[in-house]
Order: sequence, then structure tokens, then C-alpha cells
Amino acid sequence: MDNIPSTDNHIHVDPINGEGPLEVALKFHRSGGTAMIIPNKPTWTVSPQCSFDEVMELVMEYVDEINRETGVKAFAVVGAHPAELSRRVKAGMELTMAEELMRGALETAQNMVMEQKAVGIGEIGRPHYPVSPEEMEAHNRLMIYAMELAREADCPVQLHTESSTEEQFREFAKMASKAGLKKKKVIKHFSGPLVLPDENHGITPSLIASGEVMREALRKGKNFLMETDYLDDRTRPGAVMGPRTVPRRTRKLINSGLLTEEDAYQIHVERVEKLYSVDLDL
Repeated sequence: MDNIPSTDNHIHVDPINGEGPLEVALKFHRSGGTAMIIPNKPTWTVSPQCSFDEVMELVMEYVDEINRETGVKAFAVVGAHPAELSRRVKAGMELTMAEELMRGALETAQNMVMEQKAVGIGEIGRPHYPVSPEEMEAHNRLMIYAMELAREADCPVQLHTESSTEEQFREFAKMASKAGLKKKKVIKHFSGPLVLPDENHGITPSLIASGEVMREALRKGKNFLMETDYLDDRTRPGAVMGPRTVPRRTRKLINSGLLTEEDAYQIHVERVEKLYSVDLDL
């Protein structure tokens, strides 16, 4: 049980507003965590003047620091959060100009993946809050464009969207087909327990690692990833879930008989390696 691997598929680090990469990684590692997939945070969390390029470069620096200074394997996922578009439109920028900026950011993310500095494009997607129909159309166009870029780079995308049911998963699968991206390469971040094929339509669910979600998911299958969506923000301590959660939850599930060590290896190592084309070297 001491060597059970665990990967947090969506965890943030933030030395400006939070504890930073080393402290988060060490908490994760001391609890048994072995790998972290880290998306860049939005530009405004760094400074009002921060560019897309800069915020993506920062997360890669954080990943390098974790890999150099801790026993955790860390990987960067880079992209433009949908709120980046919303904030620019709200500030008075024309929607077409804001969408073009987002396209440029996604192209930068693709370049970083192709240069092997990052392992995926994300988090990208659409808002979980109300916006105009015109803005929502722009978000949907950007989602498909991100999937097209991911197809060219042969990498996954991590989706940030509204709370999603089987209906939304079907929509995401259609987007992936339109973009020519393998459906399993579309990872629904902050997913509920939509594990069955007729629920997720081939999309990979990354489950928020609460006990309730995990128990319901495991009644149906084991085709998922696990995450905390930890924000590393001092104003919201422990949000969304703390960095120790995934390794601790994995061990609790094994101890309760709901998960085997072989299941854990498949979820936390084999599936991660296949999706992101990485070697966790465990």
C-alpha cells in the first residue's frame, strides 16, 4: 500500500496568490501523490498586464521546479480559460477581436505542446455562467478550434464547461468528431460520475475526487481520471479540494474494497501515460 501511485489530473499552483508549486507538491507527495497535471491559471491572477504567453511560460517554470526539487512528476497543460474571453468582452472589447486573441493563445499553447514543453491544451471551453448567445457561439467555435489544434499536435484537451450531463457529453463528442480529434483525447475536467459509454460518449471524464462522486462512479466502472481542481488561493483555502485529496481518497477506496491496487495503477498511471503520451517512470 505504500507504493500506490496517484495522479491529480487537474491541480493549480500559484506562488502569487497561494502557497506556490513546492509547498503544494510537497503536501501532495507526503500524502502519497506521484504525478500532477498542472494547467496555467488565468492571466489576471498574475497581473493586469500579464499576456497569454507569459502565463503559459510561468506554469512551465513551476513544473520544472517541482520536477527538480520534489519526488513528484509534474506536467504542464496550457491554454486560455473561457473567462479570458468573457472578461475582455465585458471590458468593452469587440467580440471578434477577443475571439481572435483567444485563437492566438490556443495556437501558442499548441506550439508549446509541439515543442514538448507541455502535454496538453487546456483548460479551454465555455463559461459555467450566463453569457449572450453570440458570446456562447464564439466559445463553441474556440472549443472546436482547440480540438483541431490538439489533433494536429496529437495531444488531449482539458475542457472547462458548465456542469455537464450526458447531453453535454454527446455535444462534446460531436465537436471532437468535427475536429477530427479522438474522443478519448477530450478530457472533461470537473466531471461527475459519467463513467458508462452511453453517458460520456467516448469523452474521458476527470472526476472531482469527492467520496460521493467516486463511490457512484465505481458502481459503474473505472474508466476515469481523478482530480481536485485545487486553486492554490489564500482567499479560498482548500478550494476546490485540497492537494492531499487524490492520494488519500485512492487509499480509502482501496481499503474499503471499492478499488484494487491494479485498478489504481490503471487510473493513475496507464491511462495518464496513454492520454498525455508521457512516461511516469514508476
